[in-house]
Amino acid sequence: MAFDWLTRRQEREARRAAVADRVPPGQELTDKWPVLHYGNVPRFDAEKWDFQVTGLVAHPMRWSYQEFMALPRVETASDIHCVTGWSKLDNRWEGVSIREIVRRVLPLPKARYVIVHAEGGYTTNLPFEELNRPENLLAYRHNGEDLEPDHGWPLRLVVPHLYFWKSAKWVRGLEFREQDERGFWERYGYHNHGDPWTEERYSWQEANA
Repeated sequence: MAFDWLTRRQEREARRAAVADRVPPGQELTDKWPVLHYGNVPRFDAEKWDFQVTGLVAHPMRWSYQEFMALPRVETASDIHCVTGWSKLDNRWEGVSIREIVRRVLPLPKARYVIVHAEGGYTTNLPFEELNRPENLLAYRHNGEDLEPDHGWPLRLVVPHLYFWKSAKWVRGLEFREQDERGFWERYGYHNHGDPWTEERYSWQEANA
């Protein structure tokens, strides 16, 4: 029994050492996917669901669920890092590339920021250049299976280079703007940017930047 426990510990330590360059400071690896969100899991009705892009774009768009699911599909792989201190490596995502959306709506030159709108009035905010990266997508599948409702079904944003609260669950739209506006957790004390490699966790750190 003691030998088995020691072996498992050695295996965990060896794994951590092997991927040390992929784990930001202050993070611990997990094979699980903790469920963290504010409020209740929303009900999904495919007949009423839509996804909209508004604001400073040449072509504002609205897709029904069927129309959105017919958009070109991409597959990506990434690590994710939660501000609460866990990291989960080697996630495979399927969904619609952010750049596919950007190509269709054509943001105007003044569109420097994006407000991400989700169910229940939840928002988060990103500079347009942070959103418009090739690895970012609007995902509906994870590791070969449809997202669980707890993890954002039918659609969640995935922005893996920032702390995972920026990858909002239950996304319903993007609003392109000239001026920034803090989102839900950003108003409640989280960092406005959220880089895990420099541990941008809390808003009080912004004054020290």
